[in-house]
Amino acid sequence: MVVTGKGGVGKTTVAAALGLLAARQGRRTVVCEVAQQERLAGLFGARDVGHGEVELAPGLFSVSVQPEQAMHEWLRHQLKSGALAGLLGHSRLFGYLTAAAPGVTELVTVGKVWDLAQVERRTGGSPFDLVIMDAPATGHALALLRAPRTYASVARVGPIARQAGSIDAFLRDSSATGVLSVALPEEMPVNETVDLERRLAGDLELEVDQVVANGVLPARFTAPDVRRLRSLDGQGTEAAQAAVTSALVEHRRAARQQEQLERLRAEVRAPVTTLPYLFEPEPRRRELELLSDRLEEAL
Repeated sequence: MVVTGKGGVGKTTVAAALGLLAARQGRRTVVCEVAQQERLAGLFGARDVGHGEVELAPGLFSVSVQPEQAMHEWLRHQLKSGALAGLLGHSRLFGYLTAAAPGVTELVTVGKVWDLAQVERRTGGSPFDLVIMDAPATGHALALLRAPRTYASVARVGPIARQAGSIDAFLRDSSATGVLSVALPEEMPVNETVDLERRLAGDLELEVDQVVANGVLPARFTAPDVRRLRSLDGQGTEAAQAAVTSALVEHRRAARQQEQLERLRAEVRAPVTTLPYLFEPEPRRRELELLSDRLEEAL
């Protein structure tokens, strides 16, 4: 499951909640952070996990994919020798070649995630029932998903072409891979979600399977409530006036969110579900469990 969306919409939080839901349902699950991000462990009160597989909760694991280590793993697999892989991987010439080849980082990154989703993993270890990729923001996520097809077409023959072709076929198999887009009920994130669905279909022949609108404020006031609040605006004590003003501001913000939600549902083909706004500076295990419950109800 590829989880992506505009930066700052809460992709890692949604990925963690999905992971908790899957693990609770008995699936051995791993959430993969890419682009050298390591935020997931902190949500569970754990230290940075690095490239290894660390269990954050029963049945839920985390990996932070490090491109350099992913490259060395691929070399060990191809050369059948850890010593040769280390020698080549650390050579200056090889470093120049990989740096000059566009998309290598994306290819080895998505290749690592793909390997975790295989029944027989080239790096060993127990198989996972579900692999969730906490992908970067939309543009970089598209580059990750495009890299295998690019290399398969450029290399044509040899181990890189074979593996890139296998990864690309796996990504485009709707029975094996899904895409979940996270958005906020705001104009720019909605625009980017609509554009992502269009670009996935046009460039990669992929579909967005689900859209999650994150951070939706509750509708606290009915229309009569709002009329009554407006009639009180400017009356009462200073504290009372501040409370009324705050209530009206929140109502307007929630109303604008609902307008964007309606536009989102009208302009994307994928089903849209919502998650509530968390009145916490940083979600922790209790909040993640709450979100996973909401996702279970919706999905």
